[in-house]
Amino acid sequence: MLDRVTGLQVFTRVVALGGLSAAARALGMSPTMATKHMTALEDRLGVKLLYRTTRRLTLTEAGRNYLEAAERILTEIEDADAAAAAETVNVRGTLRLNAPVSFGIREIAPLLPELSRRHPALAVDLGLNDRNVDLIEEGWDLVIRIGTLADSSMIARRLAPCHMIVCAAPSYITAHGRPRAIADLEGHTCLGYTLSRAVGADRWSFGRDGKASVEIRGTLKANNGDALVAAAIAGQGIVYQPTFLVAREIDAGLLIPLTLDHDPIELDGIYAAYPADRRPPAKVRATIDFLAERLGPEPPWERRPTNGFGDAEIT
Repeated sequence: MLDRVTGLQVFTRVVALGGLSAAARALGMSPTMATKHMTALEDRLGVKLLYRTTRRLTLTEAGRNYLEAAERILTEIEDADAAAAAETVNVRGTLRLNAPVSFGIREIAPLLPELSRRHPALAVDLGLNDRNVDLIEEGWDLVIRIGTLADSSMIARRLAPCHMIVCAAPSYITAHGRPRAIADLEGHTCLGYTLSRAVGADRWSFGRDGKASVEIRGTLKANNGDALVAAAIAGQGIVYQPTFLVAREIDAGLLIPLTLDHDPIELDGIYAAYPADRRPPAKVRATIDFLAERLGPEPPWERRPTNGFGDAEIT
């Protein structure tokens, strides 16, 4: 007799991911075994849960009714497992961690060897995406988010502040002059980040509340901050990015911070978030504690020797 819990897992993953093959991959089993679990589940219930065609799987009415109960049962099992794990100091298993591309490469990846040394039985599956991933549907245990969190379905812990800064290469300032006010930016080439409203491709906001803004134009916009920083270093324009993206470049003199008549906008912070409807297992709690210890409240990129993020002079 096949395991009933695995059958429930297969069924809920098939619904979430849209197919048996995708569910099998997510659960680390063969499509044949996933099919066997689905067949056994339906045989045991005596009803069809899914309509199968060559192109797609859809829920039957019985399947829709059963899905809610199956998800509730699996959540209760996970909660029971997490409660048991909370009684032990052993952190083990695979943690699926998702982070924004640039922040993940620059600040998260270098910390993982130390996390591994602290918890040798923990393996990390690191995914890098600048889009907002769906934790439940895509199976992530923990995500790193930057900015204001609007998703009430997650529990989040603030790891570090996220300060913004405007800067440009010495070669750009020599060729085009130094803006002194945000209104001056309208006459400059600005490099726009397409995934942000506050500091986007067409308008930049300033001040703690973001109410001061200016339209910007430029010869490049991108959905990745590192691409914009590389262009700024080459003298293509002015960039408005988080300090973690430009601290090293400012230290090296490749970029010069610009002081304007309005302070940069204040982003809410850098967060670790996990689903609100479940008790976090030991691996999630341990990772959040580790990241909070290593990143904040004074982030490492702001503790490094810097030019002070001030208005440096070009010699």
